[in-house]
Amino acid sequence: MKQRNIWLIGFGIILLVLSLLLLGVHYVFFHDAYWLEKYVFFELAFIPIDVIVVTLILESVLEARERKERLEKMNMVIGLFYSEVGVSILRKVAARDPGIAKYRADLARAGDLSPAEYGKLKATLATLPYSPDISREDLAAFKKVLIGHRGFLVRLLENPTLLEHEEFTDTLRAVFHLTEELDYRRDFPALPDTDVIHLAGDVKRAYGRLVLEWLRYMRYLKEHYPYLYSLAMRTNPFDPESTPVVRA
Repeated sequence: MKQRNIWLIGFGIILLVLSLLLLGVHYVFFHDAYWLEKYVFFELAFIPIDVIVVTLILESVLEARERKERLEKMNMVIGLFYSEVGVSILRKVAARDPGIAKYRADLARAGDLSPAEYGKLKATLATLPYSPDISREDLAAFKKVLIGHRGFLVRLLENPTLLEHEEFTDTLRAVFHLTEELDYRRDFPALPDTDVIHLAGDVKRAYGRLVLEWLRYMRYLKEHYPYLYSLAMRTNPFDPESTPVVRA
C-alpha cells in the first residue's frame, strides 16, 4: 500500500510538471499571457463540477457494481450451504412437519409466484407455528449430518461476504447452535423428555429460518440462474416425491 501511494504521488507530480511545461510552451510560441490566465481560471471554475461527476455519479456507479458482485458472491455461498447441508436438514424436518403440507404447492413453484403471492407466502411462513414431531432417532440423525459438516459451517460463519446478509447469518447461527447442542449429547435414547423438547425447540428455530431463506434463494435462482432453479425444484425438500430425474 505504501509503495502504491508513493507511485501515485510521483505520477501526480509528473502530470503537474507536464502541464506547466505545456503552458510554458504555449506562452513561448504565442506570448498570450491573458489567454493563459483566462484558460486557467476557466478550468478552475469547472473543478467543482468535475468533482461532482467523479465522486458522486461515477462513484455511485462503481458502488452499485461492487454491490452486485458482493450479492453474487453471497448467493453463491448460500447456494453452497443449501447444497451441502440446508436441503438435507429441510427434507428431514419437513417430513416430520404436518403443518408444512398446506404450503407445498406454493413452495413447489417458489420462483414462479407473483410478487404479491411471494410476499403473502413469506409473511405467512415467517409467523407459522412450525410443529415438527422430532424424535430421539431424528436428533441422532441430525447430529450425524451436522457434525460431519461442522468445519464447513465454521468457515461459513467466518466468511465476510455474509456479514451484509443478517437474515442468513442468523440462520447460520441457529444451525450452528443446534450443532453444538447435539454435539454435547452422547446417548440419545437415554435423553429425558425435557431435553428432547429443548432440542426440538432448537430444531424448530433453525428450521423456520431455513425455510424463509430457501424461499428467498429460490426467487434469486429463478431470476438469475434458471437451470439451477430447475434442479432445485426437482429436488424440492418439501416434496416427498421429488426426484432429480427429468420426466415428460
